[in-house]
Amino acid sequence: MKLSIIIPVLNEQGAMLDCLNSLQAIRDQGHEVIVVDGGSVDDTMPVARPGADQVLRSKPGRAVQMNTGARAASGDLLLFLHVDTSLPADTLAVLQEKMQGHDNHPYGNHLWGRFDMQLDSQHWMFRVIETSMNLRSRITSVSTGDQAIFVSRDLFDSVGGFPEIALMEDIAISKTLRSYTRPVNLRQRVTSSARRWQNRGIYRTIWLMWKLRLYYFLGASPDRLASMYR
Repeated sequence: MKLSIIIPVLNEQGAMLDCLNSLQAIRDQGHEVIVVDGGSVDDTMPVARPGADQVLRSKPGRAVQMNTGARAASGDLLLFLHVDTSLPADTLAVLQEKMQGHDNHPYGNHLWGRFDMQLDSQHWMFRVIETSMNLRSRITSVSTGDQAIFVSRDLFDSVGGFPEIALMEDIAISKTLRSYTRPVNLRQRVTSSARRWQNRGIYRTIWLMWKLRLYYFLGASPDRLASMYR
């Protein structure tokens, strides 16, 4: 297995160095890290270059950026990582085991999944948030970007990558992927930043995320949802 970790970024010079430092042990074992910048006006790209195998520029939009990184990737397993999310120490061993278990699929190595997620704050409400996110993901077979979605190259190419929409690209690709095969729901936890909830307010952010999901389910356009999110 060769793992390609793809990180979409926009004006993330502050988080970039810590993210890449945490991935150097994985690079040292022959895997690759690809950073895809969506038009940063800060020093994200210069900060990223020493710690990544490729630093690319694309049009803005997380889906566009992740597809750009996937096209440049050489790995047979793609992992899409947010810059403020860190992987567990046993990531490679766990993914290697799962890949080996799917080697004999008649249509190629069709594997996808995600990690459980925890937030980096001690506030009790974040335990409720992360527990509900992980449980909901198991029940629905729908994953979010905070959970570090991974997908085999064969399957990613089969579904045509992420739908290039303004928001909810993780939900959209999950629904397509689950029609091919059930996800691998890993109990190993990635650690994601709670800054989104802290900056906007915990309860206000919870309400916003549920409202966006409901509107998406009811057919609202991703462009409208992106405007609401901003």
